[in-house]
Amino acid sequence: MDFALTDAQADFVDAIRDLCRRECGTQEQRGALTSGYSEAHNDALYRKMGELGWLGVTIPEDYGGSGGGMLDACLFMEETSRGLAPIGGYATTLIVAGATQRFGTDEQKHDVLGGIARGDVEAIAMTEPEAGSDVGSLKTSAERVNGGFVLRGQKVFCSNARIARHILIVCRTTQGDDKHQGLSMIWIPTDAPNLRIDPIDTMGGRETAHLYLDDVEAPEDALLGELDQGWTQLMAGLNVERLILAATMLGIGQRAFDDALAYVKERRQFGRPIGSFQALQHRLADLATELEAARLMTYWVASKVDEDPDRMLPREASMVKLLVTETAQKAALEGMQMMGGYGYSSEYDMERLVRATLVSTIYGGTSEIQRNIIAKTLGL
Repeated sequence: MDFALTDAQADFVDAIRDLCRRECGTQEQRGALTSGYSEAHNDALYRKMGELGWLGVTIPEDYGGSGGGMLDACLFMEETSRGLAPIGGYATTLIVAGATQRFGTDEQKHDVLGGIARGDVEAIAMTEPEAGSDVGSLKTSAERVNGGFVLRGQKVFCSNARIARHILIVCRTTQGDDKHQGLSMIWIPTDAPNLRIDPIDTMGGRETAHLYLDDVEAPEDALLGELDQGWTQLMAGLNVERLILAATMLGIGQRAFDDALAYVKERRQFGRPIGSFQALQHRLADLATELEAARLMTYWVASKVDEDPDRMLPREASMVKLLVTETAQKAALEGMQMMGGYGYSSEYDMERLVRATLVSTIYGGTSEIQRNIIAKTLGL
């Protein structure tokens, strides 16, 4: 099995690294692009990447993209995360792009996918106050009224809702005995009347939000895919969602390792660089090995998706999400420990990397849920 990058992919990686060095290679640049690290997404930089054709890497050429695969997208996410490019809206946007590509009408594809390729951010809302890991118990409803829908309910932890063009609402259109039946996916624009978006203050900033839907109207053609088939459609995309989150965290984990390695080579205590002490050498050797294993698994799962985009990969997707997020978290926490007080200080990037990795084992399905899924595929 050959995981060597093609010449085109290697050139793509080099181009991303070059742009990240030029546009956000210093703390001063990153601070300016993020309003003092209070925002995770810079629209101007994001749209510049759109002009380069990078945001539409997985989108068919008919809809304004470049027609690449998931491995190409994973390379993009890994390298932009490693370069600390503030484009926090991309991961959720790619998740929505996948759902639109699989289930959208031609008109929806031209509108949504074309906008994504140019630089639009999109969001998806699943989680509710009483429906987290148990998504099927959600209560947000969409009632059929006058040839369209009226949505009522509350969502929570909707990533990038404030900066998105649309939000894809997972809601209940039919009530039945089976909680997984009767769900649908409906688009609403973020400027829709009777929609309230309240940002949530978190350790990582204000990337996520509460949504309050108080009789929000949506036309018939806002339905994505089939009525009452939202659970099946959601499951079809969750495998790729977990790969997307893994690729993003792979870059964060690698950046934490890179920064820690550079620090221990320069920091001197007891008359020599602290990296010369075997205790740190062994920890860094372990991290380097684990990150390489995480990278190979990410590329492997991406290659399986590219072989057959419609194939369900519950075991592989859960494995890669579990392995990469926990490895990235370990790399950041170890990096902070090696840097001591400086790792905790905002003077360095490490404390922000720690915060980014802490939530990664929660969103997109917790590590515990991933282990449950893997165990089921083992017949347990």
